[in-house]
Amino acid sequence: MSSVGKGITTASTAKLLESRGYNVTCVKIDPYINVDAGTMNPTEHGEVFVTDDGRETDQDLGNYERFLNKDILSTNQMTTGLVYQTVINDERNLKYGGKCVEVVPHIPLEVIRRIKEAGKKAKADIVIIEIGGTIGEYQNLLFLEAARMLKLSNPYDVAFMMVSYIPIPKMVGEMKTKPTQAAVRTLNSSGIQPDILLCRAEKALDNKRREKLSIFCNLPKTNIISAPDVDCIYDIALNFKKGGLDDRLIEILRLEERKDNDGLKKWAELSNKIKSVTEEIKIGIIGKYFKTGEYILSDSYMSVIEAIKHASWQFNKKPVISWLSSGDYEEDSNKLKEISNYDGIIIPGGFGTRGIEGKIKAIKYIRENNIPFLGLCYGMQLATIEFARNVAGIKDATTEEMNSKAKHLIIHTMNDQIEKLKKENYGATMRLGAYPCYIKKDSKAYEYYKEEKISERHRHRYEFNNEYRKLLEDKGLLIAGISPNKKLVEIIEIPNHRFFVGTQFHPEFKSRPLAPHPLFLGLIKASYDNKIEKNKKDIS
Repeated sequence: MSSVGKGITTASTAKLLESRGYNVTCVKIDPYINVDAGTMNPTEHGEVFVTDDGRETDQDLGNYERFLNKDILSTNQMTTGLVYQTVINDERNLKYGGKCVEVVPHIPLEVIRRIKEAGKKAKADIVIIEIGGTIGEYQNLLFLEAARMLKLSNPYDVAFMMVSYIPIPKMVGEMKTKPTQAAVRTLNSSGIQPDILLCRAEKALDNKRREKLSIFCNLPKTNIISAPDVDCIYDIALNFKKGGLDDRLIEILRLEERKDNDGLKKWAELSNKIKSVTEEIKIGIIGKYFKTGEYILSDSYMSVIEAIKHASWQFNKKPVISWLSSGDYEEDSNKLKEISNYDGIIIPGGFGTRGIEGKIKAIKYIRENNIPFLGLCYGMQLATIEFARNVAGIKDATTEEMNSKAKHLIIHTMNDQIEKLKKENYGATMRLGAYPCYIKKDSKAYEYYKEEKISERHRHRYEFNNEYRKLLEDKGLLIAGISPNKKLVEIIEIPNHRFFVGTQFHPEFKSRPLAPHPLFLGLIKASYDNKIEKNKKDIS
């Protein structure tokens, strides 16, 4: 079922095999018709993750990067839409030599081609392919057929792992295996027998349930791996290690034994650190992509959340993250006072006009009260608008995204985006992927990056309007980072503030558990200093 943990399972398995000395990469297959994830609402699908080479992908690719500590290429995600688009384009270009092009076998063959291409580009010994959605869904049939065909032509090079949920109904109080038995038989109907069964549940799998699954799902007991809930996702690879998952896969795939590279040693050290930290640091995220009915959907900002955690753990702090709705500040300005309860604030990226004036009010409060602040993409743009309005005196300063006919467009459409918008060409047309940036040495950014030239990932259509650059600089805004041609403002700061940094790029995409991002380290350090100062005032 959705959200059972296939992505984290894939990433953890990859980490495990990497620690055994193999070069591993991961591929995500998504069944939707969208060509990529860029046009989907984050509250429906979760975060859009951007690769270095500029593809808008599923958030699972972010997990792959964080666990493997390596960049994943755009070739490592495919969708139904992308696969069909490729096959149709190839047919139009006569690449099938006049053959009748059919759904089977040509669609599965294109899937297999893409899997092999991803493995080749990554120079991988092992490619782990995650098929999104569920086994019983109609839209997954072609991907399961591709998997079956791949196994048929490479019987000893392919292993199937199935992630299945084992419920414990509250009124029954017993772990039930029948849903998983039914799911395995549904998979069998596609011509696939799982080699490994990963059993997701609130608790660890007991021996009686393992025996039942072994008998009715046709697997050895040793190939049934318990995957209980954990407090931290970075423990999952360690749990799989205890369950012997890596040994079983090496045996099934008939891989040569390699020397362990101690990759799990630092992972275990991190896990122990996470469990031991007790001193809290309170970080508020002001956004709009997290409410769905009565529930909080934090997946919309998954990379931001993980980047906060990585930096906090580096300083031996336990992050406590709260979700603050910008719409509340539009309705009641008195609620702005709650921002002072937090040690630091982040305003992440986003699109549209909903809740924007509330974010601008919040930024003004943050700036005036010396609260550590990190603005990401839209957050940086809104911080620039707030400064223009309330420091530079341009009262009607705004962004073209809010009002295209306004007199003072502090943020406007990038030149190369104008024609695309006129043609309503939205998919994969923004400034996407990694671009270089030069940092001024007298800035907070340089203090934490410790280098003048950096590379960061972008996903935006609007930019800082250079017509206002000199005016805002004269009023005290520091342009801390610019593009090599000096035309694009990449980082803004407010000097003499504890920490007030806005980036046009998305630094969260490059944060890793064992290599936290410099700007998040800067925010967490400043937030802790803020906490200490607040505690001193409270005591006095």
